[in-house]
Amino acid sequence: MSKAYTVAVAGATGAVGETMLQLLEERNFPIRQLKLLASDRSAGKSLIFRGEELKVEQLGERSFQGTEIALFSAGATRSQQFAPAAVKAGAVVIDNSSAFRMDPDIPLVVPEINPDALAGYQARGIIANPNCTTIVMLMPLKPLHDYGRVRRVVASSYQAVSGAGAKGIEELRRQTLAWARGESIEIGAFPQQIAFNVIPHIDTFQANGYTKEELKLVFETRKILGDESIGVSPTTVRVPVFTAHSISMNVETERKIGVDKAKELLSKMPGLVVFDDPEAGRYPMPVLAAGKDDCFVGRIREDLSNDHALNLWVVGDQLRKGAALNAIQIAELLVKRYL
Repeated sequence: MSKAYTVAVAGATGAVGETMLQLLEERNFPIRQLKLLASDRSAGKSLIFRGEELKVEQLGERSFQGTEIALFSAGATRSQQFAPAAVKAGAVVIDNSSAFRMDPDIPLVVPEINPDALAGYQARGIIANPNCTTIVMLMPLKPLHDYGRVRRVVASSYQAVSGAGAKGIEELRRQTLAWARGESIEIGAFPQQIAFNVIPHIDTFQANGYTKEELKLVFETRKILGDESIGVSPTTVRVPVFTAHSISMNVETERKIGVDKAKELLSKMPGLVVFDDPEAGRYPMPVLAAGKDDCFVGRIREDLSNDHALNLWVVGDQLRKGAALNAIQIAELLVKRYL
């Protein structure tokens, strides 16, 4: 990566945007110039990058002149509105929203899983970053699928409030303080009280009884793994945890995979750590995964009711691998192979 690039971050003041800036600095991404973009409410704020104070500009149609890579984490509506303008200005867009994920002309990429799909960016100039829960789930699913071909996954997620952005983090903090003080609890970012509660409702419910968040797990999994036959039965739940999503997975495969073989396969997967010694209290938890780039998998055991199925528990920091890190890994692969 000897060449340096002009990079724009749209949504720079949000939870994912701030994590993108942190990771761009940590990973020494080759940046010649960095543009920080956000809504009019955040324009004028200052953020520190590599010791330099940078002003946040208002995101607009003309924000991308001279930009080569545009990292979007500003929501689907703004991505649909402004990503085409970024492409027209000459940038490659890496979009973290749901706006383009299921578009057949736009690659949906997890670099450890389907890096060759990245070549398809040239059709539209846009690369989609998968849903955060999908990424965490697929990290252990990929090596099992390659070895034994996954037939069906039953996935129940336990999703941290930061998956809803800075407003979700603030709501849990504020409600917890209000509860401790005996004050009334106000609801805003989530449909129900989140402090000391779990909410089986993420995104909007559809006619079939599933939420949009749950259906993302179904359709994104099939697109990324390139297999429309994989069955996915999802339930997504918001829990009062600040950072890192957890997923309980029951994975049925055509070829039987025992526990020892599964651990061998999972231990070879880049970006995945097998952390599985329950008797010693070693199993994945959000407090372990928060702030880490790797996902952690444990509680690996055979399904007592199906000799072709395994139960797994996987945890990953959804602000990092589930969002910002995956986008920056895409950018690193992009500059290595194509730019």
